[in-house]
Amino acid sequence: MKWSGRARRQAQDPPVPRLARHGRHGRLNRSQLTRPPVPAVGSRYDRFNVMVTATADALKHAWPELRDVRFEIGSLPVTEVHTALPRWTVDRDRRLIVIHRVVIERLDRAHGQLMHRTDDYHKRILAEGAVYRAAADYLGRDPWDLGVDPFH
Repeated sequence: MKWSGRARRQAQDPPVPRLARHGRHGRLNRSQLTRPPVPAVGSRYDRFNVMVTATADALKHAWPELRDVRFEIGSLPVTEVHTALPRWTVDRDRRLIVIHRVVIERLDRAHGQLMHRTDDYHKRILAEGAVYRAAADYLGRDPWDLGVDPFH
């Protein structure tokens, strides 16, 4: 077969890629309508912070006495006592409740298992339980009285 008059590409010329207007599914080179997704909560501190903040917000919404109280997360308590480490610290003068994360994560148990070895459900129960008990200590009530119901 003869190549009559056709221009042949030389072997040294690499093929020039064309810019695609559409990708495999027809969506290449479109502008983004939304921003990139929010990064997932990754560290233990972030997850613990989300649990404590959500529980504190629910309690503040249900109890007007807690609306001016600040809930903070501390790592370890500063204490002179060598018997037991407190899970929270209450300062009524400054309207402050400090939840000690490391003590709850490392020393509390959920159904006999340490918190850092249990699933997310049990971790949440321990964190929420500490917030409820700390708020009850601040208010001078029983933790079971703080349940969100229409009759309290």
